[in-house]
Amino acid sequence: MAPRRIQARNQERGPPCPRVFLLRATVFSNPTLYFHLLADKAVHAPMASSRHNVFETIHRKRQWHTPPNREAAEVGFRGWHSRCYLPHFDMPGLVQFINYRLDDAMPASLRHEWSALMKIDDELKRRTKIEEYLDQGRGNCALRDPRTATVVENNWLHFDGKKYRLFAWVVMPNHVHLLVEIWQIPQSQLVKDWKGFTSRAINGLCRRRGQLWQDDYWDRYIRDEAHCRRVIQYIESNPVKAGLVRSPEEWLFSSARFRDEYRRLTNVPQTPDH
Repeated sequence: MAPRRIQARNQERGPPCPRVFLLRATVFSNPTLYFHLLADKAVHAPMASSRHNVFETIHRKRQWHTPPNREAAEVGFRGWHSRCYLPHFDMPGLVQFINYRLDDAMPASLRHEWSALMKIDDELKRRTKIEEYLDQGRGNCALRDPRTATVVENNWLHFDGKKYRLFAWVVMPNHVHLLVEIWQIPQSQLVKDWKGFTSRAINGLCRRRGQLWQDDYWDRYIRDEAHCRRVIQYIESNPVKAGLVRSPEEWLFSSARFRDEYRRLTNVPQTPDH
């Protein structure tokens, strides 16, 4: 059965970009979660691709940030850590730029096209080149099907304002981007839940079996309002950059279509229950 398309609600989402100042921040929640970011200096350090260098990078970054306090750690926040070969920063109250891709978005049969990209030492340059490769639409591009893209978008929106706050998103044919404010659930758990639910739903919908998403994900925390605006622009312009549409609002599975003339999110859909 095809997924039921979401219906819009008339509700303004506030300013187009959160007022985030992460150099020294305190977050209060229930249970109370506190964190202090002592410096943003480490965020600019290049991240190499080898696992050994990832551990070195995490060690350096931990010197500039206090670890999660006991209450945050008890619910799963880990601060700077790694899964597979990617570093992650997981703290309550952060606004995070997150992306992940389909498992076949970089096919093994086309390794000669992308293997050199994985050897680029600087992590940000490597991510840029990988994103350019993903925009070429390699693999089966399961998310090109409007039914599967709807599953992914509905899943994000279902808990928006309940477990986290979405500021921007896009579902591309073989990968996704979103900008989300982390509340009381660690981002690693959120990504796991998003992937798990959509894998089961899409496999059932398309009568397919096997792994749908890559094992890991990429994240980068937002440092200030200017950074936030650049990331929103990047996310919503991705379909244009990939040559899929001429303007961001034409893409059906993106936050761009809900922006008003002041760049605020309005009439954001409310999803049906899972």
